Amino acid sequence: MGSLVALAIGDALGAPLEGSPKPEVWLAEFRSGGRHFRKKGTVTDDTLQAVAVAESLIASKGFCENDIVAKLSETYIVRPEWFGPTSTLFFDLVQSGTVPHHAAWIVHKRNHGSRTNGSVMRGFPLGLFFPAPQVYEMSLLCSSLTHYDPVAGHASAFLNVMVSDMVRGASRRKAFRHACSLCTKIEAHQMLANYDQYDPDPSLDSVLCAHAALHSFMTAKSLEQAVLSAVNLGGDADTVGACCGALAGAYWGFDAIPARWKEGLEGYDRLVQLAETVWEGRVDRRA
Repeated sequence: MGSLVALAIGDALGAPLEGSPKPEVWLAEFRSGGRHFRKKGTVTDDTLQAVAVAESLIASKGFCENDIVAKLSETYIVRPEWFGPTSTLFFDLVQSGTVPHHAAWIVHKRNHGSRTNGSVMRGFPLGLFFPAPQVYEMSLLCSSLTHYDPVAGHASAFLNVMVSDMVRGASRRKAFRHACSLCTKIEAHQMLANYDQYDPDPSLDSVLCAHAALHSFMTAKSLEQAVLSAVNLGGDADTVGACCGALAGAYWGFDAIPARWKEGLEGYDRLVQLAETVWEGRVDRRA
């Protein structure tokens, strides 16, 4: 519950800052505004896509490519303006009848790359459902559905492994070392394994986004400090906030989330129930 709810909180806190420079005044509460004029405490596609993945895991009792694409497509139809450049073109192609894997390749070619962070922000329910290192493989598969560049998948997998380990009781450092040991993509490994050697950049790039979230999490002393450090970087604040929230919630837990954020969050009850259902159906419990 901590991971999924804190993901949504980071998303909602960062939404008004999306696309803006680092704020001069520290944001610590939900507020309205932003380029899409969000209401206080409302989530964006970061949460909606993570919810779609979670719902697919529940409905399919595991990872099902076609079902995940279908559920993500339904989310896109509701608020297409919230989606990033890679996902937008991908879902437009799928809705026009293009086979998903071919659509991902077309997007990669047309956009001259596909290492954006859309597949990073949605993958965290995989960490709840699958134990590491199984989650690493599932994360690569889930990312490749829409993002042809494998770098995006490895950035997602690194963070998902940490979430998977931490919700199962591992320490922050142990989860981090495990993710480092599994990451085979040099570009992702270089920055994430050495997170303290780089300044955080809240970018649309998958590795830079994952690094900014990881840096905020690993250097924080509390869940609240981690999430606020992430969203107050500005830039792609909702996505960095969501990714950091997923990590922080997995580590510090549900009870560490400030009550004021729980009370003001859109869809709070649904997120709690969804997280419980994913956890009850997880692979290692059934085994």
